[in-house]
Amino acid sequence: MSLAQVHHISAAAGDESAEGRFTAVGRGVTAALLAELEPLFAYALPDGAPHRPTDAELRSLPQAFTYAVLSDGSRVVGRTAPARGESSAPVRFHTHAVHIPSGVPLPGDRLPVEAWRSPHWATVTPAGGASLSDPLGALPPGPAPVREGLDDFAVSRGPWLAAVLADLRRASEEPPPAGGPVVLVERRSADVARWLGLAAVALPRESVERLTFTTYTRRPGSSALRVVGVAPEDAAGAREAGLRVHVCADRPPVEATGDVWARTAARVWRSRAPELFQEARGLPGDPYAAGPLAVVALCAGVGLGSEERAAAAAWAAERPYALDAKWTGQLVEALTSPGIDDRTGSEFDAVGRLFGALDGRCPASVTAPLAAMLVTEAVRGGNGSLELPRRDAFVGPEGEAIAGVLGPEILTELESGAGGSRPVARTVQLLRVARLLGMNTRDLLPDVATRLAPALLRETEAETEGPEGPEGYAGPGRPEAAPGPSGASKPPAAPAFAPALLELLDEQFDVRTALLGALDRIAPEDPGAVARFLERVALPFTGTQALPHLRMCAEAPGAMTTLGRDRTALWHRILRAAGLSPFAEPLVLRTAAGLVWEDRAPTVEEARLLLEAATSDAHRAAGTWSRLADAALGAPADAEEAESLAHDLLRAFPQEIGGRERAALQLLALCRDLRTGAPEPGWADRVRTLRDRAAPLEPPVQERAFTALAERLLAPDRPGAELYAFVRSDDADLIAAYDRAARTEPTLARLRTQPAYAADCFTVWTAHPHAGPAWTTTAAALLEEVLRPAVRSMSAELVAEVEETVGRTGSSGRANAFRDWNRSRALGRLGRRIVGRVRRG
Repeated sequence: MSLAQVHHISAAAGDESAEGRFTAVGRGVTAALLAELEPLFAYALPDGAPHRPTDAELRSLPQAFTYAVLSDGSRVVGRTAPARGESSAPVRFHTHAVHIPSGVPLPGDRLPVEAWRSPHWATVTPAGGASLSDPLGALPPGPAPVREGLDDFAVSRGPWLAAVLADLRRASEEPPPAGGPVVLVERRSADVARWLGLAAVALPRESVERLTFTTYTRRPGSSALRVVGVAPEDAAGAREAGLRVHVCADRPPVEATGDVWARTAARVWRSRAPELFQEARGLPGDPYAAGPLAVVALCAGVGLGSEERAAAAAWAAERPYALDAKWTGQLVEALTSPGIDDRTGSEFDAVGRLFGALDGRCPASVTAPLAAMLVTEAVRGGNGSLELPRRDAFVGPEGEAIAGVLGPEILTELESGAGGSRPVARTVQLLRVARLLGMNTRDLLPDVATRLAPALLRETEAETEGPEGPEGYAGPGRPEAAPGPSGASKPPAAPAFAPALLELLDEQFDVRTALLGALDRIAPEDPGAVARFLERVALPFTGTQALPHLRMCAEAPGAMTTLGRDRTALWHRILRAAGLSPFAEPLVLRTAAGLVWEDRAPTVEEARLLLEAATSDAHRAAGTWSRLADAALGAPADAEEAESLAHDLLRAFPQEIGGRERAALQLLALCRDLRTGAPEPGWADRVRTLRDRAAPLEPPVQERAFTALAERLLAPDRPGAELYAFVRSDDADLIAAYDRAARTEPTLARLRTQPAYAADCFTVWTAHPHAGPAWTTTAAALLEEVLRPAVRSMSAELVAEVEETVGRTGSSGRANAFRDWNRSRALGRLGRRIVGRVRRG
């Protein structure tokens, strides 16, 4: 069918009063469409254009080749070019356009951009308004018109190619992205058309038909088209308008695009292989997925980057049926090329998935290079996340060859003493590859397992450590697990190495036996860490190994959840999980204590439970006696059992307990004797001696000892020698404790009701006038603030009895002293009353 053509002549350059006009309009183009078309045909000369250009200067002015979609769904393809005008207007701008009704394809099913090189665009309106030639219908057949010279152009624009193709792809989406048109800055408008030609070849047809454009404008910010071309002098204004600008006539960009499809397409263009775009569209998948294009590019020998190769391998792994044997072989050859030195972890992971998809589907000769590349990377590249091939992937000469190369490297690294700092994933990977290659590592396993076991705990703690401590299992020494959204505790996350470790233990029984044994041996040293590890990694405890400590650690999280803070019940349950008696395996005591109390000391009652659970020899072998000592020394001052526990510990572990702890426990045991028995003479000085040896002494122990000493010295039957030693020591802390004990209610009640006791206290508190200042000050205060109120509350008969007792046990002079002391306060009050009355008179 014949398409309607439109000719338009613009106003003269610089003539503000003149207007453009349509000089010829084809049939079917309405006035409303003409009103919509006219703004599209507006043309502004570039800066510095001459007023009266020569023919060469006129031809060098930019041409605006435009493709637009109108409001009624119809389209227009047209070219606006400068033309020679009259003498009063030396330059006019002529537009020749073709109107394409909605739903009507271009002649020959062409794309709009293919018409930009048509030789039949007119620069003058045909005489009589008749169309002389059809610029679309006269196009030669085939894609040559649009592709001619694009290869060279793509190579020349290599630095910008990927970024521009990425933006042109986004601009072709439906609905169009917000933010205005993509701006291409070129010195020649024809180069903008070449960019559109590159996009027309690379993008699917439906996307290209949505890509409206003009190759030249001076007002990009007001354009409704999706792509516009501007001259370099207008680039700054486009940037200020917030548009996406590509200055392809300036220095190359520094940042690369993240669009993998665009990067792959750029490589294809630079390799002068545009036919690959059509081949890629014949493969299944998203039209803008990088995988199909990367596959055909690699099979055609086009060099790609690591991300593009990874995309090809990932796509082929998901669709191994989409490639025939020839393409599969070419893809494998390209991916495993020895000349590639920029492979990344994501690429190896994708190749691993591809191997898994092809293994068993293709001959071993095809997949062997992939397997060799994977195990080589696992050994030399340190990629611990690789999906390794099956063991039979290297049966035959391929396996012997790769084992001969990698075997010595694996054995050397496994034998290295640096295994303690080697990541777990690395050791696991080496062991798996060694088995894959049929290597004998039996002699190395004990040392490897011994180094691997603590590394498992260390990395698990490092992965899960937070500001509040490790997640998951929380013993009494650890905070509870963090609650999840529903209020329940979050399930502990497995460490990154867990899947590979479990596969290793499932594959290799000898490794499992050695590693479980090594973990069981170190569990008593840090059972809490082992419990947290086992909560995250469910190690297989099948088999004949006893593993008492691992079984206890595995039991702890569930027991903690069930029993909560009932540590006595928790202790019994964890001990039962060991399957061995503490008498047969004393170290289970250490493991159980570490799981139940971790970094806290037991209470005195719990320590008594521990002590009675096994013999002293068992506790000595397990080292748990130190927890019992901590329990006694850390007990509060009112825990009466602490003194008996200290006494029993000193008897049970006389060689183990020494230094400061021994002195502190002896002080507690002395408290027991002071309260309930007859301590050895010299106990007043012994309290001070033990206190000094036990420094820094726990405050509750000191409080308990000082209180026991003071109460014993305040007893009616205290030995005089001990009291004398106490007073003469002038120990401020001890005397302060004595002062506090003298002011307690039991002592005050005894003073008020027992004249003999009051007489004794008067004698003691007045008998050492030449002692140190601490005692003299305290004694004077006790006389005035404690004894005097007690005596004043007595009846006259009781006071007389006190006086008589003082004289009988001391001397007549002391009886007179008591009488004067007791009278002095009363006279003082009477004298003050008399003075007050005289003053009032």
